[in-house]
Amino acid sequence: MMEPQREKIRGLLARWWHTPRIFKFFSLRIHLAGAYRALDRYQVLLWAGLVGILGGLSSVLFREALDFMTAMLTGQTGSIEEAFSALPAWQRLLMPLLGGVIAGGILSFGGRMKASRKSSTDYMEAVVLGDGRLPFRSSIIKTLSAMFSISTGGSIGREGPMVQLSALTASLIGQTRRWSLAQRRLILASGAAAGIASAYNAPIAGALFVAEIVVGSIAMETFGPLVFASVLATQSARFLAGSAPLYDIPPFELHSGLELFYYLALGLIAGLTAPWFLRALRGSEKLFTRHQLPLYLRLGLGGLVVGVLAVYYPQVCGNGYSVVTGILQEQWLWSALAVLLVFKIVATCASFGSGAVGGVFTPTLFVGASLGYLFGHACHWLGLGYLPAPGAFALTGMGMMLAATTHAPLMAIIMIFEITLDYQLILPLMLGCVLAHFTASGVESRSIYSASMARKGAGISARQLAFLRVGGLMKRDPVKIYQQTPFGEIAKLFLLNTYRYLYVVDDRDTLMGTVGLQDVKEYLGTTSLTHLVIANDLLKPGPPVILASASLEEALEKFREYSGERLPVVDNTSASRLVGSLAKTDLLLALAERLPVGHNHLRTDSEEPSSKVP
Repeated sequence: MMEPQREKIRGLLARWWHTPRIFKFFSLRIHLAGAYRALDRYQVLLWAGLVGILGGLSSVLFREALDFMTAMLTGQTGSIEEAFSALPAWQRLLMPLLGGVIAGGILSFGGRMKASRKSSTDYMEAVVLGDGRLPFRSSIIKTLSAMFSISTGGSIGREGPMVQLSALTASLIGQTRRWSLAQRRLILASGAAAGIASAYNAPIAGALFVAEIVVGSIAMETFGPLVFASVLATQSARFLAGSAPLYDIPPFELHSGLELFYYLALGLIAGLTAPWFLRALRGSEKLFTRHQLPLYLRLGLGGLVVGVLAVYYPQVCGNGYSVVTGILQEQWLWSALAVLLVFKIVATCASFGSGAVGGVFTPTLFVGASLGYLFGHACHWLGLGYLPAPGAFALTGMGMMLAATTHAPLMAIIMIFEITLDYQLILPLMLGCVLAHFTASGVESRSIYSASMARKGAGISARQLAFLRVGGLMKRDPVKIYQQTPFGEIAKLFLLNTYRYLYVVDDRDTLMGTVGLQDVKEYLGTTSLTHLVIANDLLKPGPPVILASASLEEALEKFREYSGERLPVVDNTSASRLVGSLAKTDLLLALAERLPVGHNHLRTDSEEPSSKVP
């Protein structure tokens, strides 16, 4: 709740505070204390659900805006591949070039317009390393740049900016709430899950993507909100844009158990191919950044490479969605697809390496589908028996390539299943994805996302819990009262907050004890006690305290001995000065994620926090 809204509520309460009506409401508040406590536990799910709805809406709006922009720039309707196929050769050449220059110019101009306080627009970095906030202006600039790159034929996926917008929505919501660092990170992760889920019509895979790759945990404290956001985002997108599967595929059938050996072989090939695909992407990035070209020239050069290839094969443009659909329908000759696969990898490397904003998730599916399709035709050419159709190999190849590049086989299995809604492919898909993952991990230990996070310094997330400190996780300035605070003010604070007790401090903020919600029942009979009873009359020993310099393991031990939801945090002096409160939910989130609590993990509360976002 924003501060002006709080002041408005306080003003309304002040008008009728001394009437008997307030004591009736206060009595009702005590009887509903259990409900308030339950609501406090469920509020993260409620906010994750709101993030999911808004994330699904933002994804649909971005998709519509992108289609409109493509139609305006090319004069054609349909997918980007279809639009470019209808263009003359000179336009195929120039359109990606001009789009890259404009997209790079937007990024360059936006970089000069950014505020002096720097924070990353990468939602993964904000969840793992940052404070759960994304800069609004920079995120909008990235999204606008992505729209020009994608609508003018860049060989890159649109899921990247869709996730960025959804995560930005979650970040804005998190900034309006007085949440802890762990809660802001979790709500931002929920926004990312909503973006993935709505982009691919895959709610389970959206939650698993963020849980496996970004958060690194499927503990229910983190996975539950991700599921809430993903499901509601998918339902919102389906309500606005339809509920059909992402790809239209023929029925899949497993005729014989002997067919599983072919899928195992395909999994092995995908596992060996994926590391080289990732190395090609990283190599192109180093190649483009080796020469200190201005950003607009770098993206323009990447667009030029795509344009040259598009003169011969316009299908290299875009994320490859329509081509994958044709592959699954077995509409491609293997010879033409082999050439297109090479061109598509080069085009994707050019777009990715030049710095174009977008995703490589869908291009990875393209590579997997093409690899599986060509493998199927090779097996037919060799005259092998018990062969599935090439389209079946293409379908499972998508999941295997995804598992091998992301090192998240469970997410890949669920993703392909949700995209197709065909249960028959689960057995070969599970075998192939697991084998592809193990093979790729043996060749290259880094995934496409872990390499990016390593460059940003995500290695600090592997610090042991013993080095984390309560001071970096606690909520500062907890709700507190003084020993002489009258009963009326105490009642007002209980009404404005969902806490079951308030901390009582002296003039030096030394913690003296607590006043519990249940302890005020006997004083509700008359309004004459409003100024007679003070906090000192209701004072009781409080819960165990914990030092700001204590580790999270020590905090966990405290909560094992104490059944409450919060612990008061005091500084390291002998005066036991109250400096914050530690919520059990925040502690469980931090332990589940195994993440550092900002760069201030070794700082005690007596030190000033850093002015920069980590």
